[in-house]
Amino acid sequence: MASVGGDVAGDDRDDFGLGALGSQTTKRDLPLSQFSSDSGGVKHRGTSPRIYLQEGLQEGLQEGPMSYSPILVVHICAGSLGLLSGTAAMSFRKGSPRHVLAGKVFVASMLTMAAVAVYLAIVRHQPNNIRGGILTFYLIGTAWLTARRRDGETSRFDWVALLIPLALGILNWMNGLKVVRSGASSQDGVPVGMIFFMGSVMLLAAAGDVRMLVRGGVLGAKRIARHLWRMCFGLFIAAGSFFLGPSNRPLRLLSAVGLGQHLSPALFSTTLYLILSILPLILLIFWLVRVRFTNAYNGKSMPGAGSTG
Repeated sequence: MASVGGDVAGDDRDDFGLGALGSQTTKRDLPLSQFSSDSGGVKHRGTSPRIYLQEGLQEGLQEGPMSYSPILVVHICAGSLGLLSGTAAMSFRKGSPRHVLAGKVFVASMLTMAAVAVYLAIVRHQPNNIRGGILTFYLIGTAWLTARRRDGETSRFDWVALLIPLALGILNWMNGLKVVRSGASSQDGVPVGMIFFMGSVMLLAAAGDVRMLVRGGVLGAKRIARHLWRMCFGLFIAAGSFFLGPSNRPLRLLSAVGLGQHLSPALFSTTLYLILSILPLILLIFWLVRVRFTNAYNGKSMPGAGSTG
């Protein structure tokens, strides 16, 4: 999700984090411990991505009114709604009316967020976030199609769609190998391991598309699993870019609406951010195991169109 302060007047340094789950840092992003108390200089630090909390807590509460472009407001609202509706959809009973409604809201908001993120990344020349936005749109879009279709149904569109994760996965792996050959451990604050991880997920998604098409579609529990993991991984990308992005995005968002200064600093801790970021992956694993390796969903058809997991 876009940085809350990404379009602040006079400050457009933040990126959108969709493809990175981590990003470039500025002086304001560094922990307070990284600054000397008397000189304000930056101490030596590693290249691994960090949660830049303490300094963000101080500056986030001290910043004055911020201005946003309309397109960035759309991105922020869609991303926030996607996080809330995705969490709700995973909480409600699968197939229930509330689950289906939350899933439809999730799909619409995530597709909007991803499309706007791609536009903003193109404008700001951020190739990692262009790839991340396209991947998110692809995952949510194909998960939605899986829910809407009947068992075993495919189309020519699927042959075109599989080119997206295939191309993105190859590009990510080429980029990761380039970083390794250069002797660096990260690129723009993104660890090389994350680059390879995202590239591998993209290639696995492409492989899943090929297998579906060769077999003439997916049925039953396999269809539910396909829908499930793509929705959950899209939510993971959004959560990671929001909570682990630069400039303490949750604090800046809450401060912008006048709530940040009234909340406990414990709510903006590194540990809580990490838990909230990986929670979609934990739920993804839980539901995949439940769907594929138990009898809970054997012989059952997909819930209503637009539901998540």
